[in-house]
Amino acid sequence: MKKNFFYAAAFALGLVFVSTACSNNDAPQPEPIDVADIDYTLENAASWNNYMKAVVTLLRKDASDLYDYWAVSYKGGESYATTFKNHGAPYNSAGSCVQQVIDGCVDIANEVGETKIGDPYSKYQAGNVTEALYAVESWYSWHSREDYSNNIVSICNAFCGVRSESLISGATIDKSQVAEKSLYTALVNDGQQELADNTLTAIKNAYDKILAIPQPFRNHINSEQSLVAQEACSELSVLLKNRLKPACDALSESVLSPVVENYVDVVVLPTYADLRTKAGTLYEKVNALAANPTNQAFKDACDAWITAREPWEMSEAFLFGPVADQGLDPNMDSWPLDQAAIVNILNSGDYSQMEWSGDYSEDSESISAAQNVRGFHTLEFLLFKDGQARTVD
Repeated sequence: MKKNFFYAAAFALGLVFVSTACSNNDAPQPEPIDVADIDYTLENAASWNNYMKAVVTLLRKDASDLYDYWAVSYKGGESYATTFKNHGAPYNSAGSCVQQVIDGCVDIANEVGETKIGDPYSKYQAGNVTEALYAVESWYSWHSREDYSNNIVSICNAFCGVRSESLISGATIDKSQVAEKSLYTALVNDGQQELADNTLTAIKNAYDKILAIPQPFRNHINSEQSLVAQEACSELSVLLKNRLKPACDALSESVLSPVVENYVDVVVLPTYADLRTKAGTLYEKVNALAANPTNQAFKDACDAWITAREPWEMSEAFLFGPVADQGLDPNMDSWPLDQAAIVNILNSGDYSQMEWSGDYSEDSESISAAQNVRGFHTLEFLLFKDGQARTVD
């Protein structure tokens, strides 16, 4: 998730919050915004449908490009999977690849704790309640907790060398699923069972604490459970950075090379393949909705959005390589959005505002502006309202 947001734009859109916005009834509540709510109507249906189709077309392309960069060819050469497994530039060893893997895990643990949960919590604590509500990722669909917990699953998958939510989703950790060629197993074989188990326990703790936040998160920003989840993510991040990373750095190349290969073949490539497939299904459902708008078609498209969202969130522990260098992360997942610009596109039908060309630079204002009106969350806004599928009534 790349943070790109203009709070003034959000206020200009005019989404009204109810007085039960947070779980602490004694806390300050947001004032209603005195402008009309934006909804799917007979008058704007054609523009709305075309915008959904344009967004999902770009989303499908980004997902397909990302898979191809890893599996087929990157920048006209070998696939990024081949480069990574062979420890090619910018890497020079299996150890440097593993350090990249762990850095990715640290980054997403920090992001979930400090930004996705911590930023809204801090704003709410400071009395900026409306800003806190707008800072909550995926609040159109009320899918925030699931996004965040899937981010933690991405850490588990990277550490255990598998693709499995069930490894940590049960009452206890299912160690039988851990891959033989994984960082967990490498530590155990090196006599560091305690560190391996402590890392896996910290991962599960963060996962469990996030899902313990009452649903939806946007209504419980200020809850005790939110603070506990933030702290669990912080503890996980510190352990990964200060204990796991140095321990893995001391392992031999002969131990780490198979781990890197398994990580690419079992974790990264299947996750991106799943994303490409589910983005394709989402494309089909959105186009079916645009061709024949019905309440059921909206629900089908929303279900496909949630399904496609899962592999993306489970890939956020490896936001390096093509996904970062080609701007695909903010293309698909910029949050929060420039909602005023989205409304302008709905009114103008100028879908070229979503596209950019040339070499990617995260400092480019024009590229950021294009990324703020496309991707998963723009489609989320167009499909969902108050956690439910929009209707054609």
